[in-house]
Amino acid sequence: MSIGILGNKIGMTQIFDTKGEIIPVTIIKGGPCYVTQIKSNEICGYNSIQLGYSEIVPTLKSLTKPRLGHFSKVNLPPYRYLKEYKTEEIQNYTIGQEFNVDIFTIGQVINVTGFTIGKGNAGNIKQHNFSRGAMTHGGKSKRLQGSMGSGTTPGRVYPGKRMPGRLGMEKRTIKGLEIIDIDKTTNIIVIKGSVPGKSGNLISMSKSN
Repeated sequence: MSIGILGNKIGMTQIFDTKGEIIPVTIIKGGPCYVTQIKSNEICGYNSIQLGYSEIVPTLKSLTKPRLGHFSKVNLPPYRYLKEYKTEEIQNYTIGQEFNVDIFTIGQVINVTGFTIGKGNAGNIKQHNFSRGAMTHGGKSKRLQGSMGSGTTPGRVYPGKRMPGRLGMEKRTIKGLEIIDIDKTTNIIVIKGSVPGKSGNLISMSKSN
């Protein structure tokens, strides 16, 4: 896994290229992120660096004592989000090292990971694209589930049956998104296409291998 950064999705818009064609883009604020821990194969069993993002006030209401001790041990302010990136070149990184949109270049292809929009509990029609029952002439099914299993032996619902339940809020990775523009002064990055989640969601960006 290549080193990446964390950020927040600002929203979507559209821009025009040199040919006058419309390009749908996503605006993302990336970083700054700071190295909060370096894990080695000798101690942890694998090599990686841990990045912290979004500095917060160090109180017990926002963080637990173990988490506060984790940051005070390396003399860093506490961060709301932590994420590890596996790398074999841990000797190239130091505690407190800063990462922002400078690690990317315009025209580069990256992968973006985030959580999709949560839609709460949903029925079969919305979740699995089922068709509804008859709405007239005595139809009583309407938007109901319908038959779920046999009434005789074994008389149970088989595992994997598509039923109503929670919809959305699932981790998704969109690969191969091209970087259209970068503003290093405000840590804004413009990516072609859409990324998971609604505006304000936490996302992770990394170079595409």
